[in-house]
Amino acid sequence: MAGTSRNTRKNNENKPNTTFPGILSLLNNVEKLELEHVTLEMGDLEFWIPTGTQAPAVNHPVLPPEVKVRPVSLLPESFFHPIQDFPGRIREVQLGATRNEGGSRAHSCIIGGADAPPFTFPDKSPLHPPVFALDVFDMDIPLPRALKAGIKEVMHDPAEWARLNVNKFGADMVTIHLMSTDPLIKNTSPAVAARTVEEVLQAVDVPLIIGGCGDPHKDAEVFAEVAAVADGERLLLNSVTLDMAEAKTLETVAAAAKKHNHAILGFTGLELNKAKELNRRLYDYLPPESIVMDLTTVALGYGLEYSFTIHERARYSALMGDTELQHPTISASTNAWAAREAWMQMDAKFGSKHMRGPIWETLNALILILAGVDLLMMMHPAAIRTIRDVTDDLINHRNAVKPAPVPWADMRI
Repeated sequence: MAGTSRNTRKNNENKPNTTFPGILSLLNNVEKLELEHVTLEMGDLEFWIPTGTQAPAVNHPVLPPEVKVRPVSLLPESFFHPIQDFPGRIREVQLGATRNEGGSRAHSCIIGGADAPPFTFPDKSPLHPPVFALDVFDMDIPLPRALKAGIKEVMHDPAEWARLNVNKFGADMVTIHLMSTDPLIKNTSPAVAARTVEEVLQAVDVPLIIGGCGDPHKDAEVFAEVAAVADGERLLLNSVTLDMAEAKTLETVAAAAKKHNHAILGFTGLELNKAKELNRRLYDYLPPESIVMDLTTVALGYGLEYSFTIHERARYSALMGDTELQHPTISASTNAWAAREAWMQMDAKFGSKHMRGPIWETLNALILILAGVDLLMMMHPAAIRTIRDVTDDLINHRNAVKPAPVPWADMRI
């Protein structure tokens, strides 16, 4: 049986299959055929799916190619500047006092008052334009030649130096740096420092900024003496720090400022939390309208971007409602001269140092004005003249024809 079965299968395998050709013949005249109960066994099955984007050929009329027209003008579009109000506002601080106000100044300066970011909204120009102060020192200090050029004759006399800054160079204020009081330099007594301030008060009639030496104990003594001598003049005492709080001398300066009607400059180093902490400590002794902030100015090329960022953050936080930062700010743009590129002999590579220095100071001042600084301490007359013109343009948006600029070479002291 087994042999017969194998032979039968073999004969069947050799026998031609007539079923499939028969099915094909049935498909000659039909388009579709349905098979039931049919099982197909096959190997790999491959499907080919066309992926191209070319459509099958169709008899469409041939169209001419599209002709692209070159535009000759821009699309007309209108721009409407957004109107935005901020919940916060920078406090106003008065510096200097006239005779009617208890002092002897010809005029006072008001800084602060901003209710919007600087030069951002055309309908919100600064309430008070930036104020510019020029520096005076109470002793000989090393200065670049570009700064010394026109002040050699007065460097030994702070009163005459201050008079030159006001009458010739147009300073709104004068900063007196009492460097000689430093215990590590001359250790000048507070009484001598106060006499120097008195002489400057008599020489000029603009508000004054009184700079100390940086020692927390000596500055407290000097500021207390100067505050009493200049009673009612509304000086800006520059500056108090958190080091004074640790040395327990902050109260001495704040009490003297309040008693004799002066303002205080709080100095911190590029950190808003410390600035807020210092302000909170000062609130215990002074009204907020007597406090100005110095958040530190770093020279161009040495971290100026950090100064811009910290001032910008402070201004936006204040406008958004942070009352501890709603104070006007000051910038010592004279720190630009700490950059060696501003004064070193690099003429072959960077051009004349007599131009580089003023440009360096101008850029420092301009960058921080754009961050919202209200008062700038400067040194070079060309720098202060240039930055004043720039801020006038930013505030007034002048479109009139301007006179030809004065060459920098002719703007030396």
